[in-house]
Amino acid sequence: MTADKGLFDEDVAPLVSPGRAARTQPLADRLRPKTLDEVIGQDHVLGPDKPVGRMVAQRRLSSIILWGPPGCGKTTIARLLAQATDLAFEPLSAVFSGVADLRRVFDAAKKRRATGGGTLLFVDEIHRFNRAQQDGFLPYVEDGTIVLIGATTENPSFELNAALLSRAQVLVLNRLSAEALEQLLSHAEMAEGRTLPLDQPARTALIAMADGDGRFVLNLAEQVFALGAVRSLGPEGLAELVQRRAPLYDKSQEGHYNLISALHKSVRGSDPDAALYWLARMLDGGEDPRYVARRVVRMAVEDIGLADPHALTVALAAWETYERLGSPEGELAIGQAVLYVSTAPKSNSAYRAFGAAKQAAKETGSLMPPKHILNAPTRLMKDLGYGRGYAYDHDQDDAFSGQNYFPEEMERREFYAPTGRGFEKMLGERLAVWKRRRSGSGDGGDGSS
Repeated sequence: MTADKGLFDEDVAPLVSPGRAARTQPLADRLRPKTLDEVIGQDHVLGPDKPVGRMVAQRRLSSIILWGPPGCGKTTIARLLAQATDLAFEPLSAVFSGVADLRRVFDAAKKRRATGGGTLLFVDEIHRFNRAQQDGFLPYVEDGTIVLIGATTENPSFELNAALLSRAQVLVLNRLSAEALEQLLSHAEMAEGRTLPLDQPARTALIAMADGDGRFVLNLAEQVFALGAVRSLGPEGLAELVQRRAPLYDKSQEGHYNLISALHKSVRGSDPDAALYWLARMLDGGEDPRYVARRVVRMAVEDIGLADPHALTVALAAWETYERLGSPEGELAIGQAVLYVSTAPKSNSAYRAFGAAKQAAKETGSLMPPKHILNAPTRLMKDLGYGRGYAYDHDQDDAFSGQNYFPEEMERREFYAPTGRGFEKMLGERLAVWKRRRSGSGDGGDGSS
């Protein structure tokens, strides 16, 4: 696939012939792709042997949900698909459109179909439609009145009806790579007939500012071109001229869950550097540090447990420190806690043991504890055998009686299996001694070490 033009996400405007009129258009408008072959950065779906490429070659387009970040080309691809398959293009925005707009499109599509024509309905931000509105597409998609192309920045699994997803193919579009953004800058320089007045570090910084958004990198380039003839700018001069793109991060949506998953799994995988990176990404995106602090406490309990009991203390102390200091000083305490839990020995034995015990509790119902460990505050309870035969463990030489504490109708179960890592290594040795004592195979020591 060739890549002769830029890619961005607004309705495609007609190209203006060179001259003053063209110069009044935004740079992004002037660099809009005119064919699918000119789209940059999405070869994995648009290539000749890829899903969209095959549909276009067969001229049989099915309904599609395009899922990707802003500036990756969703709207442009939809319009070019209509052009490549000779379908009428009907664009709608779920933010600004209602039932009346949908009815208008459906009525026009029916009339078009009666004369042998087809309609591609493009719905931008389709996840903004409620469930009932999404269901309204179904009969028109099923009978072929429209080909639906929906665009969303949110995970379709969470935001779209299962019925709609079953009738449309979800295609994931990528954020534009640094190489793709560099191509766009080169095309911008060709269109302007001059190079950007940036040294190489500043050019790299400009690409980083765009954060994978093609439209945004062209807007940044346009601001730089507007300076006219100036000396070459470095990163500092560029930073004074243009603003950095806000990070893609929605604290209640996909970005939130993706980044906290990355942080948690980096900690579990004992990679402190990756964990710090994802922590910084979350805080930079505006995440509430208290939420992160709570998750670090969970990590200490779930993934470290008794391999290092001190991890929980560190995590709670970091949370409390943040509450006392606030941002930004208190964030350092959270960072230190992330480093501690990342480098601590790992064990989910306590987590798994508790889960197994809960399952056993559900399976066994309301079994009574053995009578010898029940208190007997009344004569009747004493007569029934409550407390009879109980051995007070502290009266034993090694504070271990070996009595049974499970219900009499239930066989003994071993839920907790400590690892050989960290503090749990010692716990495992102690439990092994007590197990031998219970089985009567020798004292094996006092189990106190």
